[in-house]
Amino acid sequence: MSTLRAITSVRLQAAYGAEQGVPVSVALAGSGIDAAMLNQADATIESAQELKVIENLCAHLDDPVSHGLAMGQRYHLSSYGVWGFALLSSPTFGDAIRLGVRYLGLTFAFVDVRLQETRDNAVLVLEDAGLPEAVRPYLLARDASAIMVIQEELFSLRVPLTALRLRLPDRDPAQVISLFGREPVFDSAVSEAAFARGLLDMPLPQANPVTARLCEEQCHQLLVQRHSRGGTAARLRRRLLQRPGHFPSLETLAEELHMSPRTLRRHLNREGTGYQELLDEVRRMLAEQWLTLGILTLEEISERLGYSELSNFIHAFRRWTGQTPARYRRGRVAG
Repeated sequence: MSTLRAITSVRLQAAYGAEQGVPVSVALAGSGIDAAMLNQADATIESAQELKVIENLCAHLDDPVSHGLAMGQRYHLSSYGVWGFALLSSPTFGDAIRLGVRYLGLTFAFVDVRLQETRDNAVLVLEDAGLPEAVRPYLLARDASAIMVIQEELFSLRVPLTALRLRLPDRDPAQVISLFGREPVFDSAVSEAAFARGLLDMPLPQANPVTARLCEEQCHQLLVQRHSRGGTAARLRRRLLQRPGHFPSLETLAEELHMSPRTLRRHLNREGTGYQELLDEVRRMLAEQWLTLGILTLEEISERLGYSELSNFIHAFRRWTGQTPARYRRGRVAG
């Protein structure tokens, strides 16, 4: 099933393709993605659209596995938004892995990832059986390479692997060794990378439990919204949740959706809602979440929700719930 994702990954791959002599117009052909959308930082697309771009690239790249490995090195933690911040602020390496797998739907991965633990080893298993064979080797190489970038940025060093098996055809291992630090076993029935289990308990240098908790809450909300596919209103909810405090206007949203503001209002009216109602819904959800967590001050919450004055936030919250934010927080803490 196709799911929504940010356009960041397509932008990175289109740029890489252009460097390899594949014009952007060729990379985007048949995907329904306009080249102008690549410059819209908050644009979202269907995963099927990215898959089409990848099919185009694989058809024009001489060695998809080699290019997939190189492409994966361009996905940094900062590319993933709140998911990346959640990993960075996790207490331990194991916490980061488990959170990352739990919210994998917020990334650009096409392979499924799971963590297995034995007495001595932790094993990351990459499952790609459901991918079209024409793009599977590229995507497996890309996503495996991107995982190595993530773990290196979490630690500022490469985790030593005890085993590396890849469901890729036999080839010169030099590129894989340079990226993974270990010679792989090719033509494996499964793709997996193993390392000492004790590394899961290693503390991360940027660990911050408060930030990690807040980021995970936001990951949860984003994932819920991406899975609730209810037409235009659902798309706008997801978009409004992407950058709390930087809520786009109805006119900006209409432009992103390639329609007039009037047409957007008509779509929302047919679904029984409107822009202000959706904005209030998102603001209320985030406000209640942050008040319950008890991490941020009222002033910080007000600012993150895009209010210029605390009094405006208090008035809005009273209108939504019939009580002030302070009273709501006291009730949640008492409960």
